[in-house]
Amino acid sequence: MIIGFVLTVLPNLAALNCYKKVSMKRIMFFVIVAVIGLSACKTSKKQPEVKYTPPSAQPKVFTVPETTEAAKPATVAEDKSVSLRKESVTFTDAADKSSNEANTYFVILGSFGQLDNAKNFREALLNEGFAPIILHSETGYYRVCVNSYKGETEARSRVKEIRQAFPKYADLWLLIKQ
Repeated sequence: MIIGFVLTVLPNLAALNCYKKVSMKRIMFFVIVAVIGLSACKTSKKQPEVKYTPPSAQPKVFTVPETTEAAKPATVAEDKSVSLRKESVTFTDAADKSSNEANTYFVILGSFGQLDNAKNFREALLNEGFAPIILHSETGYYRVCVNSYKGETEARSRVKEIRQAFPKYADLWLLIKQ
């Protein structure tokens, strides 16, 4: 009876012991992989030791020389604060094309992605005494133009007049037709 018990239990113990070894090897393998994986995730980046100083306290990197009236070069126009942009444009109205096609400089008061918005702005400008036209730019925008000229000097003087008479349109700019 004891011998029978030993003969039946002994092979089961050997199988159990073998299973424990395989299971223990798997556990050890996953523990090693986890330790290596977690240790590789650590950052070696250190925080900077220099403290942040606000921009007003930082030294200037460069300086812009001041110009005097005598040092200004003689140019075509006096007002250099007018933005210029060269674009290829088409006219949205045939009547506007016939009267403005020969002109190169266009005074732009507004740019819109939708034609309906440009038309609404055009109506508002008509009520203020302007005679605006709408141009379609190569960039896809609709430009609302209030005057067009062949020469840059005339266009810049009109920009100056509009800025003085209508301060709310101070951000107007010149489009140069390509």
